[in-house]
Amino acid sequence: MQDKVQEPLVGSLVDQRYQVLSKVARGGMATVYLATDLRLDREVALKVLHPHLSMDDSFLDRLGTEAKAAARLSHPHVVGVLDQGEELRDGAQLAYLVMEYVPGHTLRDVLNDQGALTPRLALAYLDAVVDGLAAAHRAGLVHRDIKPENVLIADDGRIKVADFGLARAVTTSTSTGTLIGTVAYLSPELVMGKPSDTRSDIYAVGIMLFELLTGEQPFRGEVPIQVAYQHVNSAVPAPSSVRPGLAPDLDELVRWCTESDPEGRPHDASALLGEIRHIRTSLSDAQLDFGPGTRRGLPAPPAFPPTSALTRPVASARPVDPTDLTEALDPQSRPTELVADRNDAAGQYTEVFDRQVQPTAMLERTPPLTVDTGEAPRIAPRAARSAKKKADKLAARDAARNAATPVATLRKGNTRRKGLIWLVLILLLALLGATAGWFFGMGPGALATVPDLKDKTVSQAQAELSSLGFASTTQNVNDELIAQGNVVSSQPPAQTQQRKFLSVVLLVSQGPTLYPVPAMVGGTLDAAKTALNANHLALGTVTQKYDEQAPAGQVLSQDPAPETQKRAATQINLVVSQGPQPIPVPVVVGQTQDAAVKAITDAGLVPAVAPEQVNDAKVPAGAVVSQTPASGTLTKGGQVTLVISKGPKMVTVPSFVGKQVQQAIDELKKLDLPYKITEVLGGFFGTVRAQDPVNTSVPEGTVINLTVV
Repeated sequence: MQDKVQEPLVGSLVDQRYQVLSKVARGGMATVYLATDLRLDREVALKVLHPHLSMDDSFLDRLGTEAKAAARLSHPHVVGVLDQGEELRDGAQLAYLVMEYVPGHTLRDVLNDQGALTPRLALAYLDAVVDGLAAAHRAGLVHRDIKPENVLIADDGRIKVADFGLARAVTTSTSTGTLIGTVAYLSPELVMGKPSDTRSDIYAVGIMLFELLTGEQPFRGEVPIQVAYQHVNSAVPAPSSVRPGLAPDLDELVRWCTESDPEGRPHDASALLGEIRHIRTSLSDAQLDFGPGTRRGLPAPPAFPPTSALTRPVASARPVDPTDLTEALDPQSRPTELVADRNDAAGQYTEVFDRQVQPTAMLERTPPLTVDTGEAPRIAPRAARSAKKKADKLAARDAARNAATPVATLRKGNTRRKGLIWLVLILLLALLGATAGWFFGMGPGALATVPDLKDKTVSQAQAELSSLGFASTTQNVNDELIAQGNVVSSQPPAQTQQRKFLSVVLLVSQGPTLYPVPAMVGGTLDAAKTALNANHLALGTVTQKYDEQAPAGQVLSQDPAPETQKRAATQINLVVSQGPQPIPVPVVVGQTQDAAVKAITDAGLVPAVAPEQVNDAKVPAGAVVSQTPASGTLTKGGQVTLVISKGPKMVTVPSFVGKQVQQAIDELKKLDLPYKITEVLGGFFGTVRAQDPVNTSVPEGTVINLTVV
């Protein structure tokens, strides 16, 4: 059994700030670690680039630019970028990104665990992902690596898109000589090295929706180049070809997102988000909760029975052409359509005015359109599929109506009365048609295009909407880029066609999310760190300063002031007390008392003279013999005690003349006086003949000279 490889960064400190706790994952560009931000005391995700990228100076420059762009993006469905940096470690360059840590699992884990999802659940996940992408696209960022592995699902249910730290700003060159992304989700233009934009992300979203609905990816191969070839040369199949029974609207949504030509896709995530939310509200509960279907080769689930409807008798009993855009008047489902009878070479049939599509023109019969891929036709364009759906509904209604219509009458009716009834009905239908024509053609029900109102004031946006016939309401949102009071976007998004009687919601910026700066003066530095972390703010520069009143570690001042509103991660600078300033004790031993007292006072200390003076043979009277403390430091107002000298002690010297020299020596020793003996004639008799000084008082230590014979 092989030993488990120890990650070299685990347990180490990166950039003197991030304590690496454990390895989370390893990808094609970087390794992700769980780390603790020691400055803010919080868990973060530390993404360390692989060495071959860390040595690429041009890549690091681009990474720094993209990280700054991503850090400006603040959205509940986007993983925040908190920091970026480089460090020289063991002679090698280490480059890293610091991101918000989201404990939980990925959308890939959901797919691995559950397989295909219900449309309701798949669209719910997709709504959050596209909502986050829409914010990024508005900020000028393209992700370029959308896949289930980069969709994080927190333990509390939050859904976030990760890896925006490696996105590229739309305003810079996005020509990709090197593919960045996972081949299963790469758009055709990325595979062919063409410039990419927001529509490349839309393509990846479409592939991911296919996988959520079916449990498998649309293109597979033994090697990545085979998958990339299919992205360029093949159309993405309809999800219902894998799971029969899925709603046609879901097939249309996947096809729209995965058009080979970027011009055929939604222009950005905001446009796609509106369509997703429309589908979520328009599908029935049965369609949304359609259970995981059978895979290819297995029996299809039973189809739902067609819905019956009240219809008029058709003019002819011929079979319904599924490509005809024809439908009988249905008072319950299509109250705004008019029926007209016409003849053509093939016979008589019924056509319809569709006021929602073309309020003033009669729709002609349209032949089926198919996409030529070299195979059997797979998915018709949107108009033809819509026509087929309508034709199927008409066929079901015709069958129900014909089954309930008697073939013979039991009694003859009044022909004149029938004619009158038919005349009244025709007049009512004409009046209804005229009213509907006005309502949907020129009145409040007419279609109009929602204009682009981004970064306009509310009054300007409301005036522009009013001129087009729209009513409007406002909803406040936080935005990092749009000034407070200006419009961030609208619902529905710009360039969307909508009936005039439907209101437009203006999303108005309140500016970035702001947090109050806590009051920290008077507290400890540790308490200040805790308060800043709780308020989503960062500790800035900490300046140390001596203070005679505040103890060491107490906060003296802060900048900005308390209660100031600041963005998340704003650095707050603090001035912290070092306690009273230490003062060196001056050395005054040997100085006169007055000079010593002045030196100590000038230093900011307090002199104290001991009441008892002492004799000292070396220090003259009135000078300092000793001090306490003799050295070191004191704080302002500290006391220095001085001991003053009385000078040397005086000793009375008796006369030793005529005495034996040994007696004189013994006496001098008792008096603690030194002596010097001079012998005459060898000092034969040992008698002191003379001495100096004699019979007088002398300072201790004075030498007594004795002459001995």
